[in-house]
Amino acid sequence: MGEPGQPGEGSGARETPVPTYSWEEIRKHCLPTDKWLVIERKVYDITRWADRHPGGSRLISHHAGEDATDAFHAFHQDLCFVKKFLKPLQIGELAPGEPSHDREQNEQLIEDFRALRKTAEDMKLFEVDTEFFSLMLGHILLMEGFAWLMVYLLGNGWVPTILAAVVLAISQAQSWCLQHDLGHVSFFKKSRWNHVAQQFVMGQLKGFSAHWWNFRHFQHHAKPNVFYKDPDVTLAPVFLLGESSVEYGKKKRRYLPYNHQHHYFFLIGPPLLTLVNFEVENLAYMLVCMRWTDLLWAISFYVRFFTSYMPFYGVPGTLFFFVSVRVLESHWFVWITQMNHIPKDIGSEKHRDWVSAQLTATCNVRQSRFLDWFSGHLNFQIEHHLFPTMPRHNYHKVAPLVKSLCAKHGLNYEVKPFLKALTDIVGSLKKSGDAWLEAYLHE
Repeated sequence: MGEPGQPGEGSGARETPVPTYSWEEIRKHCLPTDKWLVIERKVYDITRWADRHPGGSRLISHHAGEDATDAFHAFHQDLCFVKKFLKPLQIGELAPGEPSHDREQNEQLIEDFRALRKTAEDMKLFEVDTEFFSLMLGHILLMEGFAWLMVYLLGNGWVPTILAAVVLAISQAQSWCLQHDLGHVSFFKKSRWNHVAQQFVMGQLKGFSAHWWNFRHFQHHAKPNVFYKDPDVTLAPVFLLGESSVEYGKKKRRYLPYNHQHHYFFLIGPPLLTLVNFEVENLAYMLVCMRWTDLLWAISFYVRFFTSYMPFYGVPGTLFFFVSVRVLESHWFVWITQMNHIPKDIGSEKHRDWVSAQLTATCNVRQSRFLDWFSGHLNFQIEHHLFPTMPRHNYHKVAPLVKSLCAKHGLNYEVKPFLKALTDIVGSLKKSGDAWLEAYLHE
């Protein structure tokens, strides 16, 4: 057979021209029954395939009608493998005269960020330190054993019980961090190994579903602080954040006294998120989505926990002990995970480029060795959001490059003291509550 364009066998058959599309046409295909997106100037119809997307249909659907190139690179570790699934979905390309980006985004910023990512890859910042993660898992298991040993040796009095609950709460918090790393496939080179390890940590060590966590958490990363796309900020009608406070005020909606939400936050926010909301949502997800493997992993956690502590406390006492651990853990989870996001811009979809979207919705907290460990390196939230698959022990190495990029393009690289980051959560709730009250009274 001859080379293309040369005479030979099959030379009479002409290659079918690839259809081309404008951004005006692509933006129309962002409906639940009609979804297109663009990756590296290629146009894909993901309407039917979205339900089979390993990260969940909502995650990929949030980018319908948009350029998803940087999100695609951010979420996937083995691009060559993933592109095999994309090939059958391709329906065309961007028209030659169309820009690679959409909606008047900053082309130079996008190019500079992609160059920065290539530099990070060349610096091997996406390669894992196995010893680091082995230490993380090891100290979690040691704390689990130490808590039990404390009760076994010292008895079930108040002092050893409180100390054991605190140690278990710290262990549970660190398990959140470790499963979070595994969910972002930042440990093993093979995605499957990360997912299996995450199921063990999330299921056996915590009693939750790994698939449930990934389902909601990846949406947060794709569209941080965007209403109806980021589950972490879609909290109405219990709490109003950002633009929703004004919207509820204008519509005269008053399910709760939102001007006091910064007060009742302390009653139903940190104490109950993990114990009530996460437990119910997690169980419902496993049953509705029939995640039976995750359910068995979760059951194994409860069997281990109750058989370990029932000989000391009995059934009611063990249940109270479990609730105490969950409440302590829940405080850690709310304050640590929300100190970087709640005080930032929260509102409707703005169709920003990847870098601007992440920087607008995140901030860092001043580094210390203790805070690195205590927060699971979520004090480097900006770097984590820009490079979710990067192992967390490398965030401090890429941070200077990100700062330089922000300085070049006039972007705000915000770093706060730890205590200010915590108090800003309450201040942000108060600000949103006051905005609701003003709109409610004056519209």
